[in-house]
Amino acid sequence: MPAYENRYWTSADGLKLHYRYYSGDMMKAPLLCLPGLTRNARDYDALAARLAGSRQILAVNLRGRGGSEYARDPMTYVPATYVEDVQRLIAELELTRAIAVGTSLGGIVTMLLKAAGAPIVGAIINDVGPDIDPRGLSRIRSYVGRGSAFPTWMHAARAVQDTNADVYPDWGIEEWLAMAKRLYRLTSSGRIVLDYDLKIAEPFRVPGGEAGPDMWAALTSLSDVPVLVVRGGRSDVLSSETAERMLAALGQGELVTVPGVGHTPTLVEPMLQASVDRLLARADG
Repeated sequence: MPAYENRYWTSADGLKLHYRYYSGDMMKAPLLCLPGLTRNARDYDALAARLAGSRQILAVNLRGRGGSEYARDPMTYVPATYVEDVQRLIAELELTRAIAVGTSLGGIVTMLLKAAGAPIVGAIINDVGPDIDPRGLSRIRSYVGRGSAFPTWMHAARAVQDTNADVYPDWGIEEWLAMAKRLYRLTSSGRIVLDYDLKIAEPFRVPGGEAGPDMWAALTSLSDVPVLVVRGGRSDVLSSETAERMLAALGQGELVTVPGVGHTPTLVEPMLQASVDRLLARADG
């Protein structure tokens, strides 16, 4: 894995928030990587490894995840607050351009950031859209916020496999172990637990808590920059119909569907690499 620095910034309500910083060519637009609802910056390890040194990479931990402080008020675990948090990071670093990579919730935040005027010059929207398939939404609501703990990494890996076998049907135990180590952390007592604040579920379970007010308008704000829409062929979150409608709404869009994968693609699948590289080159302009 390439070396990274642990860096921090402060939210408007005083939380210490964390991101992984990977150094790279400062003449190119940096990557701003935003993870999914229950995920963290470690989800972007493999992408950072593939692009190491080619540009700066900022892999963000949203509030309540990974190395970021947990919110005092769980009702701040909503997209509008995540957008405000990331805007403060952009302002603190004085970024004049960035390429956003948003997976699931991170894709929603990406759309809302651009609509709010963030200097997004390109985006990868990974397996999410303005309309979320009710099947996937129901599945996510069934597990988010439910705590679990394991005595060993192998126990955690087997549990992750049981939950996600339909998402990655071709994975072996090595992939499941790697995913477990992205999802969970080892506590001082030796237990392996989820690496997020379980209270993120509180606003998510409120109807509308999973997205912003008008996500199609937010998507349209990206119509002036290159966008790569990635969809898992087995996804129960982003339907093929919504993905096609997204492509029609984007002025410079490309859609790639990854067969045999559900929610979400890892973004380092071999068939995606040329499309990712093309998006980065177009965004650098």
